[in-house]
Amino acid sequence: MSDTGFDVVEVLKRLPHRYPLLLVDRVAELVPDERIHAVKAVSFNEDFFQGHFPGAPIMPGVLQIEALAQAAGVLAVESLGLAGSGKLVYFMAIENAKFRAPVTPGVLLDLKASFVQKRARVCKFAGEASVDGKVTCEVSFTAMIADAPE
Repeated sequence: MSDTGFDVVEVLKRLPHRYPLLLVDRVAELVPDERIHAVKAVSFNEDFFQGHFPGAPIMPGVLQIEALAQAAGVLAVESLGLAGSGKLVYFMAIENAKFRAPVTPGVLLDLKASFVQKRARVCKFAGEASVDGKVTCEVSFTAMIADAPE
């Protein structure tokens, strides 16, 4: 069953990230135990555009991967019932990252992540970022579920 999406206020309830490193602005669709479609509004005001690159701003690929990981984090929190549990979703591995097209200011970056494998402590995901249907990044990654630091 598909859940309808939710706004950034609800995202903040599920992720520990805050500005300037919160890279998920909205969840368009979430299907627990399966997949998520989230959105990042890429603004010229992002701090990273000041240095990457002056005169030709491009969102760093590693931040596209981070945005996909955050979307997957929301999926894991919802699917595993982690909200309020004191558990966080941490990166363990990034594999097969491919960058297909640049991401520039003023676009909506679609973030799609799905479970490849789901266990209580370790999850594997496939992620794909795109703009207007054109793939910008694809990656496989692994995350672990662990206690938040005190």
